Amino acid sequence: MTELRALAPRPAPQAAQGDDADTPSIPFSIEAEQQLLGALLTNNDVFDSITRIIKAEHFFDPVHRRIYELCAERITRNALASPVTIKAFMEQDAGLKELGGPPYLARLAGAAVSSYAARDYAQMIREFALRRELIGLGNDISARAATVAVDENAEDQIKAAEQTLYKLAEQGVAERGFQSFLQAVTGALHTANAAFQRGGKLSGISTGLKDLDQKMGGLNNSDLIILAGRPSMGKTSLATNIAFNIARAHRMGELPDGTHGTVDGGVVGFFSLEMSAEQLAARILSEASEVPSELIRRGDMTEEEFRRFVTAAHDLQNCPLYIDDTPALPINQLAARARKLKRTRGLDLLIVDYLQLLRAASAKDSRVNEVSEITQGLKAVAKELNIPVIALSQLSRQVESREDKRPQLSDLRESGSIEQDADIVMFVFREEYYKEREKPADHELDKMAAWQQVMEACHGKAEVILGKQRHGPIGTVELSFEGRFTRFGNLETHHTQGWG
Repeated sequence: MTELRALAPRPAPQAAQGDDADTPSIPFSIEAEQQLLGALLTNNDVFDSITRIIKAEHFFDPVHRRIYELCAERITRNALASPVTIKAFMEQDAGLKELGGPPYLARLAGAAVSSYAARDYAQMIREFALRRELIGLGNDISARAATVAVDENAEDQIKAAEQTLYKLAEQGVAERGFQSFLQAVTGALHTANAAFQRGGKLSGISTGLKDLDQKMGGLNNSDLIILAGRPSMGKTSLATNIAFNIARAHRMGELPDGTHGTVDGGVVGFFSLEMSAEQLAARILSEASEVPSELIRRGDMTEEEFRRFVTAAHDLQNCPLYIDDTPALPINQLAARARKLKRTRGLDLLIVDYLQLLRAASAKDSRVNEVSEITQGLKAVAKELNIPVIALSQLSRQVESREDKRPQLSDLRESGSIEQDADIVMFVFREEYYKEREKPADHELDKMAAWQQVMEACHGKAEVILGKQRHGPIGTVELSFEGRFTRFGNLETHHTQGWG
């Protein structure tokens, strides 16, 4: 069994006085590094099994680090990595000379571990590297906390520490850095394969709305999706419908790559800055129980309706939908809470209702700059957590002054930053809302007949207008809308159900 050694770091000034026992040791295993490199030098096929586990920076010994880098570079070029070929690049290496020069490479090959154990050794080396990172982060946090600065309070330090720790937990190192195009292509192939294996042929999470899924390919990871509309168009209703559909469909299982994770639906985090958690839950229960939301608010339900309401509440009590209704939340706190939710409960979709109610992390000289920081922060959360983020947004009043009330990208408030940072911008539009307010007088029979005809055509219908989509076409998707239950659904125009 490999003997593990621990090297004490250079003593701090106080340690020289006899406190060296309190100095933490640095975890590493020179023997594990030697045997892994030996296995790699004798059998280059080992590289394929360890490349996703270990990187050059995980090695403690600088010489070992350089040897691994050379091996990785040659193997990825389909060239042989052996003691003889590596020797040519390291004959003048000062560190290698200290270890005995080129013969050290031959001794590494002689101490090789069997190829089937290479993954275990790689995981051991990575584990020690992460522990060293943790020690370094702890020292940094301690030193930062001991320094009192005017422009940084303790809460800011806590959030920064949490972010750094999260990145370390997810990535294995504090920073991700560049990745090769080969890695990016491999990720794209995995995404395409996942889409091909799904029945719906979606690359992302299904919203539960078929036509919208077909247009968007589902909700894809790292996308920032802006859902905008005028008041009473149904932005929040559509967002809660999507959240409910995804949370209700959540199912864990084995993924195509053999790992365990979410195979359908997902865990949803909902930041409700406008409505309370109770109001939001009431909306969702109204949809699930098919009891009108106004009856729920008034308590004016029949015994049958109340029974359906209670049954729906019981059925959905374990639904993986988590609501945070903290008002005026700063963008950095939102990011910190999202990280914590993903770490503790999992997180597959984040919804923010709505964007303009968020606050910037620090005071800005203009509202445009504040919104720019908020949208950039939301996009950063989407990329960092590798999840889709849906952010609701208000539209300016200039929509009301046009004859055609359908929204456009220029109608977004502070549209420059929102339009730029978003991957998808979609608008909710219900023509029925505006036509109801154009009802003619009862004595105007011709106008009344024409109005009734228009109302019949648009009754119970809504439009989701895709004004921007980085990964696909723009256009309009028609949905059904039941105002009594604030519920959007699939519009079955070509199937068994019709509208008339």
